[in-house]
Amino acid sequence: MNWDQIKGKWKQAKGQCQQKWGKLTEDELDVIDGRREELVGKVQERYGIAKEEAEKQVSEFESSCTC
Repeated sequence: MNWDQIKGKWKQAKGQCQQKWGKLTEDELDVIDGRREELVGKVQERYGIAKEEAEKQVSEFESSCTC
């Protein structure tokens, strides 16, 4: 699934995001609102990981999302 599809189905994708990144709150996911770079930044911040690692995790999510 590409990111445009995920963004279009963000309400469904939010649940899968929360399963993958349990430290992200529903309010944060509402603010992210399907913006990929916002999600990368929030994953980086919440998990204290490098941007490259956050990008990798979001790319994995993108390819595995079934929303």
